[in-house]
Amino acid sequence: MKAITIAVSNLRRMFRNRESFFFVFILPIALIFLIGAQFGGSPAPSLGVVSGEGQRSQALVDALGEEARLDVVSYAAEDELRTAVERGNVNAGLLIPPEYDAEITADTSIDMPFFARPDGLGPQLQAVVGSVVAEETAPLVAAIVADGQGAGPIDQAEARARELAATMPTVEVVTSTSGESLFPSTLGRFDLGAASQLTLFMFVTALTGAAVLIETRRLGISTRMISTPTPVGTVVAGEGLGRYLVVLFQGLYIMLATLVIFRVDWGDPVGAIAVVLAFAAVGAGTAMLFGTLFSNAQQAAGVGVVFGLGLAALGGSMVPAELFSDTLQQVARLTPHYWANSAFAELVRNGGTLADILPQLGVLLVYASALLLLATWRMRVVLTRT
Repeated sequence: MKAITIAVSNLRRMFRNRESFFFVFILPIALIFLIGAQFGGSPAPSLGVVSGEGQRSQALVDALGEEARLDVVSYAAEDELRTAVERGNVNAGLLIPPEYDAEITADTSIDMPFFARPDGLGPQLQAVVGSVVAEETAPLVAAIVADGQGAGPIDQAEARARELAATMPTVEVVTSTSGESLFPSTLGRFDLGAASQLTLFMFVTALTGAAVLIETRRLGISTRMISTPTPVGTVVAGEGLGRYLVVLFQGLYIMLATLVIFRVDWGDPVGAIAVVLAFAAVGAGTAMLFGTLFSNAQQAAGVGVVFGLGLAALGGSMVPAELFSDTLQQVARLTPHYWANSAFAELVRNGGTLADILPQLGVLLVYASALLLLATWRMRVVLTRT
């Protein structure tokens, strides 16, 4: 019971620390959002459109909307569209003039301004938009030519041209991937970044918690606890459980917040929670060990952050380990992050279950057991010496 009290006190201390509040609650979600917004997923480029109310103008907008390579966003005025393009809200803009319906049947050229940022997807989108406009207006152009040859009213000729166009053979372009794709097309925009940032922040949060252990000794709290009828083993167990609860809370919070806010798919929930439980034990053991190796909190916090970020980078929490060279991948296997990220990759990308990640969980539990045993021995030595 005393061990649980000590552990809960550590967790309560985290909530009272304003700096911890930012790093635990705000920063992880902000980074996941930025990474997902910048690199995640493969959404279609957005095209802003200003169009009139005519039937042909709306038909052109509908044709653009049916294009799989475009996400069409309507705007009421040209100024709004230009502002949206300048701010990057859409990748490009197309202005369909109000007189489009009248002029397109008069066999005259129509000016449809297209504008985009010079550093964006402007040239590619212009080609796509041009092909859609040409395909949509081709039956009408044929009808105008037919009308000039006395083949009948434009409306009837256009309807006939569209009927014939539907029966004409088309060129089908099939895109295939050679080899095995690392990241499936169904992977959500935030799915990849959420898993990697979860392991990064769980470990960094654990190592910054080592400073709390040092402060506990420096302020004499540990000495006072031992001076009471409280065995050293109970104090060690309480501090270890406290570190575990802090790291576990960090992981579960990130998982739940990204699920609610970004709709992140964590795969098999039992497997995902098992990874968090095992990795939290690794973080708790590392935090306890760091808390016995340094004499002041500033030193432990500084070294801990650098060490945590270094292991995260090497273990694939910043760049997927699958993109590493063969040699670097072998080195990455020495880090617990690699095995945690590998487990999440199996769950999130491949639709694996708990049974599929048992090897990764086994490695994480070996890491956790070794670190906790070593940290417990070191902490007993430090506390009895104090």
